[in-house]
Amino acid sequence: MTHTTRRQLLLATGAASLASALPLGALAQEGPLRIVVPYAPGGSTDRVARLVADKLGARLGGTTVLVENRAGAGGRLAAQQLRGAAPNQNVLLMANPAVMVVAPLVFKDAGYDPEKDFQPVSQANAYEFGVAVGAGVPVRELNHLLAWLRANPEQANFGVPATGSLPHFFGLMVGEKAGVKAQVVGYRGSGPLLTDLMGGQVPVAFDTFDTLLPQHEAGKIRILAVSSAKRSPFAPAIPTFREAGLDLSADGWNTFFAPASTPAARVEQLGQAIRAVMQDPETVRRFQEARMAPVASTPAQTRASLAAYRAQWAPVVQKSGYQP
Repeated sequence: MTHTTRRQLLLATGAASLASALPLGALAQEGPLRIVVPYAPGGSTDRVARLVADKLGARLGGTTVLVENRAGAGGRLAAQQLRGAAPNQNVLLMANPAVMVVAPLVFKDAGYDPEKDFQPVSQANAYEFGVAVGAGVPVRELNHLLAWLRANPEQANFGVPATGSLPHFFGLMVGEKAGVKAQVVGYRGSGPLLTDLMGGQVPVAFDTFDTLLPQHEAGKIRILAVSSAKRSPFAPAIPTFREAGLDLSADGWNTFFAPASTPAARVEQLGQAIRAVMQDPETVRRFQEARMAPVASTPAQTRASLAAYRAQWAPVVQKSGYQP
């Protein structure tokens, strides 16, 4: 399923989902619903979880919804802890491709099987990647950057927010497509990466588009291309990679997962409630203000999207030879 198709699900399932909201109190007797985020507070996955949690309780008949941050092992710790959850636990995992696609491919034993230990409930948002340069790098277009890197191979250092992250592998994908042998420089998060990019310590950075955009708008960095199939509505002047001369596109997502032990009926109920939240006009507005694209999808649609995503990224990750 394409990035654009997933965005269109927000409209495609509109009135029907809203009309069939959960009966009041459907899950209230189960106690609080816990949404576990496998990262520290403040990141994009955490922001998405909290935006949804703000509205989800009302859709579940007044159920209290708690967001818990369980950071550790690059997101794997939370997945390991939830994989054996009892059927009566009212808990969801908010995860991204790093946890559900990349880690099981690069670790000999990630401590969980994303397909056997978890079941998709609903996607919440989709995001793109961007490539940016510091203000001191003498290029303003992607093809100029690639030519500059070929002429100055010692400058082909690609900063990424974390080794083993999707921006890491997207950077490798770009380098291979462009014929540039890149050295990936992993950071401990987007903050340090942007600091070094603005300070000139690293010439090129790959990160999520919403993370790069504020510094681009402030004139401190320049985003040269965005990885979506179409230009971002948040920055329509920035071309896509295809428009800039590289035939590739890629995206990421944040998705709610339930432990495999969760009864199917509850998965459907939770998915229905989350879809209703994602279609709520205030939620849509708040996501757009955060420069994020909300998505509404059924468990079946989410499962199909995941399968297609794994098929796209598994060869890239495996070919890279990356070892944690």
